[in-house]
Amino acid sequence: MQMKKVVKWFCLVVLIVGLLVGCSQKKEEAVDLKNADWTEIEELARGTEVNIYMWGGSTAINKWMDTYVSETMKERYNLKVNRVPMNASEFINKLLTEKEAGKEKGSIDVIWINGENFRTARQADLLWGPFTHQIPNFRKYVDQNDPGIKYDFGYPVEGYEAPWGRAQMVLIYNSEKVPNPPRNFDELKEWVKANPGRFTYPALPDFTGSAFVRMALYHTTGGYEQYLSGFDQKLLDEKIGLLWDYLNEIEPYLWRQGKTYPQDLAQLDNLYAQGEVWMTMDYNPAKAANMIAQGVFPESSRSLVFDTGTIANTHFLAIPFNAPNKAGAMVLINFLESPEAQISKFKPENWGDMIALDVTKLPEKYQKQIESIRQSEATLSLKTLKEHSVPEIPSAYIPVIEEGWEANVLKK
Repeated sequence: MQMKKVVKWFCLVVLIVGLLVGCSQKKEEAVDLKNADWTEIEELARGTEVNIYMWGGSTAINKWMDTYVSETMKERYNLKVNRVPMNASEFINKLLTEKEAGKEKGSIDVIWINGENFRTARQADLLWGPFTHQIPNFRKYVDQNDPGIKYDFGYPVEGYEAPWGRAQMVLIYNSEKVPNPPRNFDELKEWVKANPGRFTYPALPDFTGSAFVRMALYHTTGGYEQYLSGFDQKLLDEKIGLLWDYLNEIEPYLWRQGKTYPQDLAQLDNLYAQGEVWMTMDYNPAKAANMIAQGVFPESSRSLVFDTGTIANTHFLAIPFNAPNKAGAMVLINFLESPEAQISKFKPENWGDMIALDVTKLPEKYQKQIESIRQSEATLSLKTLKEHSVPEIPSAYIPVIEEGWEANVLKK
C-alpha cells in the first residue's frame, strides 16, 4: 500500500514538472523575443537549461566555462549551462541536417562561431535573429561601428551573432634558441634556411596553419587591402603564384624537410614543447604564458608579431534557428558580454582571451581592473597587438586558398 502511494506521488511530481516545462516552452513561443522587455526575457530564462556547443580543445577554456560561467549563471538565474564540446564544422552539419529535415525544435541553444562557418550558417538560414539589439551589454559596451564587429571575415553580421572575444595571430619562440627572432616574412625565410628543421606550420585546413598561409599571402602579393572588397577569382589567380613560390622555397628547410607537416596545431605545440622545432604559433596572444604556467612550454618562450602585422579577428556567439531555449541563450550571451565576464576571461590564469568590448565605453572601475591585470612577459601588450593587427580576408577566399595549398605545396 505504501509503495502504491510513493508511485502515485512520483507520477504526480513527474507530471507537474512536465507541465511546468511545457508551459515555459509555450510561454516563450508566445513571446516576441526580438521585441520583448529584457526583464521578461530574464524571467523566461530562470530555472531553465542552456546547451552551448563549442570547441572543446582547451583545458583552460573548458574549466572557465564549467566553473566561473556555470556557477554564476546558476547563482543569478538558477540557469544550468551545459557545455557540449564539438567542432564548429560538426555542429553546422548537424544544423544543416535538421534544417533539411524540417526539425523545428533542436538541442542547441548557443554556438561559438566565426568565419567560414558563420557565412555557411547565414547562407543556409541556420541562425535565429537578428537578436543583438536586445542584448543590454551589447548595446552599452560594444563598438557597433567597428569593422571587426560589423563583419565576420568580410561577411555582414547584421545582428545574427554577438562578439565574445578577439584573437590575433602570434608566433611563439624559444628566446634561448632564437635570441633575434625574424620580424617579417623575408627575415623568416632567411631564418628558416639558416636553421633547417626548426620551423614548420600545421597542414591546412588546420585553422592556425591556414591563418599563417593567409598572412604569407598578404606579404607576398602586396598587402591585404586589395582583397577586402570581396572575393575576386581573377585577382587571386594573378597573385597567388607568388605565395606558392614562397612556401615552396622554404619547404626543404622545414621540419622533416617539408615532406610532411604537423596535422594540427596540437602536434606543432608538442614538437615545440619537446624542442624539435623552435617556434610555434597561435591565435591566442596569451598562449605562451598559459603553457608556461602549465609547465608545458619552456620558460624562455616569448611571443612576437611581424612588423607588417598579423591577422586579427573576432569570435562570436550565435543562436540556431531551432534553439529550444532562445531566452536562456540570450541571457547567457548577455552575461558573457558583461564587463565582469570579459575581464575574468581576459585574465591569463583563466583564459587570456582579448576583450570584445570597447574598453573606453566601460565605467572607470572596470577600466582600472583591466589596467591592473598583470600580463606575463611572454605576452605582448594590448597596445602592441592593436598596432600590429591586420584584418581577416573575406571567408570566400579561404577554401580556395586551402585547396590551392594542397595542390601546389603539399602534393607538388
